[in-house]
Amino acid sequence: MITQTTEAVAVGPRIRALREGMGLSLRDLAERSGVSAPMLSQVERGDTSPTLAVASKIASGLELSLSQLLRLDEADGVNIVRAGHRLLGGRADGHRYEVLTPPVPGQRAEVSQHTLAPGAATGGPDDPPIHEPGSRETAVVLDGRLRLVCDGVAHELGEGDAVTFDADLPHHFENPGRRETRFMSVIAAGLRRS
Repeated sequence: MITQTTEAVAVGPRIRALREGMGLSLRDLAERSGVSAPMLSQVERGDTSPTLAVASKIASGLELSLSQLLRLDEADGVNIVRAGHRLLGGRADGHRYEVLTPPVPGQRAEVSQHTLAPGAATGGPDDPPIHEPGSRETAVVLDGRLRLVCDGVAHELGEGDAVTFDADLPHHFENPGRRETRFMSVIAAGLRRS
C-alpha cells in the first residue's frame, strides 16, 4: 500500500495545474519528461512522492527548473514587483512599457503599463501576432486617446474606456492625440471562450 506524504500532497496538485495550464495530457507530459503516465498520475493524486530524479524529469517536461517546480525560489507564494524593478521595454519609437507582473513559472497572465507619445504606435499593420493562440487582451485607457487596430479594423477609445479582444489576431495600438497616452494591458494566455 502506498502512503500519502505531505510532500506528495503539496507537489501533486501543482504538477496537475501546470500540466493542464500548458494543455498537456498525462501522456503528453510522459513523452516530454520520460516519466510514465501511471507514475505521473500517482504523483498528481498524491499517492506517492516523487524522488528528486523523477521530480527533475517532470520539471524538465514542464519547461521549469526543479526549484521552480518545487517553489524553492518563492518565499510564501507572494511576489512583489517593486516600482524600481519592473521589466522595461519598448519595441517602437515613442512606445515605452513596464511589465508589472513577476516572471513566475506557469503564470498565465501578464499586466503591463504602456505610454505612447503623440503619433506613436506599439507596432504596425504588417506585424504578425506575438501572443499564443487563444490569448485574450484587455486594455484600459488611463490618460489620453487610444486607437486599437485589430485585424485591420480601427477602434477609438477615450480616457476610462476598456476593450477586450482576441490577442492572437494581428493588432497594435496607436496614439492619435496631441498629448501622451497611458494605458494598462492584461494578457491572459489560452483562455478564449468557444
